[in-house]
Amino acid sequence: MTERPLTGRIRPGEAPPDREAYERAGGYQALRRALLHMTPEEVVGDVTTSGLRGRGGAGFGTGQKWSFVPKPRSGQRRYLIANADEMEPGTFKDRLLLEGDPHQMVEAIIVSAYALAATDAYIFVRGEYKLAIARLTQAIGEATAAGYLGTDILGSGYALALHLHASAGRYICGEETALLTALEGRRALPRSKPPFPQVSGLWGAPSVVNNVETLCNVPHIVNNGPDWFKGLGIGPDGGTKLYGVSGRVKRPGAWELPIGTKLREILEEHAGGMQDGYQVRALLPGGASTGFLGADQLDIAMDYGSVEKAGSRLGTGTAIVLDDRACPVGMIRNLEHFFAQESCGWCTPCRDGLPWVERMLQALEDGDGEDEDLHQLERHVGLLGMGRTFCAHAPGAMAPLGSGLQKFGREFAQHVHQHRCPWPAAGVPRARGALQGTA
Repeated sequence: MTERPLTGRIRPGEAPPDREAYERAGGYQALRRALLHMTPEEVVGDVTTSGLRGRGGAGFGTGQKWSFVPKPRSGQRRYLIANADEMEPGTFKDRLLLEGDPHQMVEAIIVSAYALAATDAYIFVRGEYKLAIARLTQAIGEATAAGYLGTDILGSGYALALHLHASAGRYICGEETALLTALEGRRALPRSKPPFPQVSGLWGAPSVVNNVETLCNVPHIVNNGPDWFKGLGIGPDGGTKLYGVSGRVKRPGAWELPIGTKLREILEEHAGGMQDGYQVRALLPGGASTGFLGADQLDIAMDYGSVEKAGSRLGTGTAIVLDDRACPVGMIRNLEHFFAQESCGWCTPCRDGLPWVERMLQALEDGDGEDEDLHQLERHVGLLGMGRTFCAHAPGAMAPLGSGLQKFGREFAQHVHQHRCPWPAAGVPRARGALQGTA
């Protein structure tokens, strides 16, 4: 995405490019091209033709999403929001973009906001990203001083105000309508749809929410054209993708690669393979809310369609590796603990179902599990699935559980029949019946 490749290894004290350095590398050329030589409709058309899909997890067509925004009316406020509330366990790609090249984010927002005729833009950033917030604040100040933000940008007549908002820190804020509610200063709860944000979003005005990585592709599409972007990919999807790997690998990190790169290449070449003495048992290919892929599925292409056909989702493209020495039940319990505590509490299946899933998994880990618990876990996968809850939080939580029950049935049964976790690191089992009496 940048002239200077991102490796996922930002060294402490290493400063990102300032405005002058960014411009020497070709920065803000897309801004000049868009505002001075293209109409907003032409920018939307190029993004649509490029086939850019959302990099935040859903993979929806970016240009198609933009096309849902109604034509601007005189005096109407319109908003673009960059979703930088990156709280998905195992995902850290957007932080690298914000810390490593903040001016790219600023330029991407201005060009995208121009395409949408937005009057105001927000970067809704995870509150714990202190370094990213500091660097974005500096970049916004430098861009404003250069006349890239404010009124009559570059003499084009277009005006934009860019605001930086630090999140109060809830995972549900990553859901676009809950993000909008939080940005309005209210409790972060998802909204019913329709109306969709493109028609009635922030303070009731037309609004578009896009992921950081998604937006960072826009200036390069404007500079180089949609055909160039499509040619970067391997297979049906266009462009590059930030892929990440965490777990027992030799070089955990993130790398910008052609979208469609094989999972095996990412794991073995870029992440250096597994640490000595460890083998891949399975992995979550796109963050904590995706389903497990087995060690026999490493040769799939990491694009949206291929991963879906394999039984999971590309998600954020950041893989979490489960090694052969780790307990899969314990890993899933850890994930469900996160999802349970991060439920917004708005709908009953999510609010009450996720804590019960966590308790049943904890009972298995403690040696208190029974065969009926496995049946109940399977049942909850359906009860908390897509279409049964107000938003996608609980269905996302069920992805690792549902796939885990299928792939690790033997390991789940061992926990029941041996009345303990078979992996030594699991600790000492508690007395049976400890699950009883929990509220």
